[in-house]
Amino acid sequence: MHYDQSWMGSGIIGGLQAGAISAAAGLLLFLALHWLGSRHGWSAARKIGWAFLLACVLTVSGDLWDMFYLNYANLQSIALLQAVLAGMHDPEHLGLRVLCELLGVSLGIGVGYASCRGSPAQPR
Repeated sequence: MHYDQSWMGSGIIGGLQAGAISAAAGLLLFLALHWLGSRHGWSAARKIGWAFLLACVLTVSGDLWDMFYLNYANLQSIALLQAVLAGMHDPEHLGLRVLCELLGVSLGIGVGYASCRGSPAQPR
């Protein structure tokens, strides 16, 4: 899902900003799923997996789709290519932003897992 990226910087600054948003989303989703999963007896792998999938859908999927589209779409005219690129924020550093978003999701979930590892699961 695309979110408004017009305020973001370009290059590594934009990548770090996107990574920070993804890290926050990963952390919050892991904490929510940890709370829910501890009441239903979920394993840590299930909580991590669902948190990673949901955080990627929410934060990475828009840029990942743009990267996939630019590589595999049949853009036969300059006008079509310009129209597609005009709709993207910082297309020159798209791969860097996707990498930072994926690393941010992983970092956020890792921080959440490390902070909740000491709390025992309490099924009802």
